Amino acid sequence: MTEVPITEAIQVCQAALEKAGGYPPSDAEIITQHLVDAECRGSPMAGLARALSIIDHLQKSPGPTKSSKDIETTSEGPTSVKLNGCNVVGYLVAHRATELAIEKAKASGMAIVGANDFWYSGNLAYFAEMATKHDMISVIFSNCSPMVAPEGAVEGRFGTNPMCIGFPTSLKDRPVIWDIGTSNIMHAQIMRAQRLGISLPEGAAYTKDGQPTTDPATAIDGAMTVWGGHKGSGLAVMIQLLGMAAGSSARPEGLSGFGYLVMMFDPAVLRPIDEVKQEADEYAEWLRSAKPLDGGPPVRMPFDGSYERRKTAVERGTIRIPTVLMEQLRKRGAT
Repeated sequence: MTEVPITEAIQVCQAALEKAGGYPPSDAEIITQHLVDAECRGSPMAGLARALSIIDHLQKSPGPTKSSKDIETTSEGPTSVKLNGCNVVGYLVAHRATELAIEKAKASGMAIVGANDFWYSGNLAYFAEMATKHDMISVIFSNCSPMVAPEGAVEGRFGTNPMCIGFPTSLKDRPVIWDIGTSNIMHAQIMRAQRLGISLPEGAAYTKDGQPTTDPATAIDGAMTVWGGHKGSGLAVMIQLLGMAAGSSARPEGLSGFGYLVMMFDPAVLRPIDEVKQEADEYAEWLRSAKPLDGGPPVRMPFDGSYERRKTAVERGTIRIPTVLMEQLRKRGAT
């Protein structure tokens, strides 16, 4: 592992995305800020390793890199927008969709924005936090290719299908955000494990022949296991369909055609915003005060861990990155 200044990590990642990925500086900056934030929040599977996966995918794809300029608005109303991602990476498509949802919700009190035809969208918590900074409540879903097996099966039938709910508090950098994937591990975790030569957790994946595996290379050709048993499996099915409602296929093929759906509203349309945030703060403190199990850690609200890890990283000014990963990023940025 290498201790890297956050400013250096940003520079190295952005250079790699610009030079090897072909992104304009503004797009590379949006993607980089997302990836570095994931590292700061203690989510390396969604961090800088994903930049290499993005570049690898682009270099295998024909034609020039699709940028944010290629995203199309196909329909729009007072409280809604539909975007066609036009095969642009999802970090840029979801960012645009979330910005539009915030704009519409500020103007009308509520908004729904759907997007389709993109790949890789990153941590939904990042987009939910964009909304909470504007005192908006958001519910976000994203579907993808069938790479996760339903409960009781060994073949992929839905995506890793994350969902996220974001709720504002009086502290802009400490909202309440619940962000989960409906698979036991995420696709980014498999790619990172393969890149670093490490094993996957037991019980997280199957080979294409339906046998349990911890080998990321065989898991890529097989399927991941679903989180939460039959309940998680049912939730994943509904997210797959919600992504379809946003414009994707219910069965996206390959690393393409994903769907993103964000529903957002201004709680001030129902109740004064200061009251909402104050009660959220009071409830959070009451929940944290719950007596923990003997010898267990203090009870936390969703996003507390992310907040604390990011605060520590920012104050320290550094993040810990696998040495081989930084070397690969520097090499891509020097091309």
